[in-house]
Amino acid sequence: MAMISQFFVLSQRGDNIVFRDYRGEVQKGSAEIFFRKVKFWKEDGEEEAPPVFVVITVYERSSQSSKEENGISLLNLDGVNYFHVKVAGLLFVATTRVNVSPSLVLELLQRIARVIKDYLGVLNEDSLRKNFVLVYELLDEVIDFGYVETTSTEVLKSYIFNEPIVVDLARLPPLGPASMFMQGTKRMPGTAVTKSVVANEPGGRKREEIFVDIIEKISVTFSSSGYILTSEIDGTIQMKSYLTGNPEIRLALNDDLSIGRGGRSIYDYNSSSGAGAVILDDCNFHESVHLDSFDIDRTLTLVPSDGEFPVMNYRMTQEFKPPFRINALIEEAGVSRAEVILKVRAEFSSNITANTVVVLMPLPTYTTRVSFELEPGAVGNTTDFKEANKRLEWGLKKARNITREAGPVSMTFTIPMYNASRLQVKYLHIAKKSKTYNPYRWVRYVTQANSYVARI
Repeated sequence: MAMISQFFVLSQRGDNIVFRDYRGEVQKGSAEIFFRKVKFWKEDGEEEAPPVFVVITVYERSSQSSKEENGISLLNLDGVNYFHVKVAGLLFVATTRVNVSPSLVLELLQRIARVIKDYLGVLNEDSLRKNFVLVYELLDEVIDFGYVETTSTEVLKSYIFNEPIVVDLARLPPLGPASMFMQGTKRMPGTAVTKSVVANEPGGRKREEIFVDIIEKISVTFSSSGYILTSEIDGTIQMKSYLTGNPEIRLALNDDLSIGRGGRSIYDYNSSSGAGAVILDDCNFHESVHLDSFDIDRTLTLVPSDGEFPVMNYRMTQEFKPPFRINALIEEAGVSRAEVILKVRAEFSSNITANTVVVLMPLPTYTTRVSFELEPGAVGNTTDFKEANKRLEWGLKKARNITREAGPVSMTFTIPMYNASRLQVKYLHIAKKSKTYNPYRWVRYVTQANSYVARI
């Protein structure tokens, strides 16, 4: 069982928003030590501090033995393990002196962030400060003397009595198209899912609705000639329910869905997978999911718990059509000058728009100056040379000038209502409590770049 000494939440500026010391084993200035360490990591040219690291503080003390003339300096290695995850721009941190599983503590931090978000609706600095009494009440129930009690939003409802103070949604930053939910031709903004699972709507009633996210993160490596060397999709189907009475839900997926490279189901029954079949390498399901009929009609049956939770996680390495193609051509243009032409081509339908598209390219450490030239008619493009870490950044579309030691080229992007695996939610059936019971069902597809790289 994981045991932690402290838990705290820091803002991007290093402000201590939430701090709870469970065991009194770690010095009080640990939050400042942690933030200084993370900040120095960035200043030293590293992208981000690792999620787990140890800080060693050295103390010097004199021996009291009369046999020693000048005293002997003893080194007391006082190691503190720091674990952290970044959620919604906030740093969720745990410390401990004991040897614990890093993955277990990191998962705990993610779950604490999820529970707090379930209760507050919106997870940001403003909501934490306004609801600090509720947040501390949650932390005292989640962790007792450093040991985890529960991270279930539904279980915590029996022990939490404070009501959340709702944050004004008008003060939230604007959300892009990737935040839109769909129900047929209807659209719902992503702010709809920022409601607390315990707060009522104005008038004392809850709006009956359920939200389903199909989120895929793509990793692709292209060769210098444009061929795909490796490709992988890490996906998850997430659900957030605002349904009262916990009705049973049936979630249907593709009929031609197969699990395993051999086209077999999770029960190892033989199944025929056609040319257009969706073949997942492996998957796992939330504990509330029943698989009684999954092997017959690819339907998941569950009673959704309160709050947000992953219904299904899956991985796919079957060949798929990447959303972007990257081509890079490098040429010598003089003794101390080189030219690189970058081309990015979208491979998806014209009625889909990708946003937050950024192309990145590291340059040699001795690069002193960079000039840019965009295609005629390019609108809304941004170009920048980050001299501190010798990196080019191109927002949307761009061409660059560099030297032979440059590369590889990488991309980050978000594509709403698109998924490369072709995994689909066919329907979402909710058991009716009455003839007039017809809750809203919202579904959203989002594809993001995980590691999208082209070699030069």
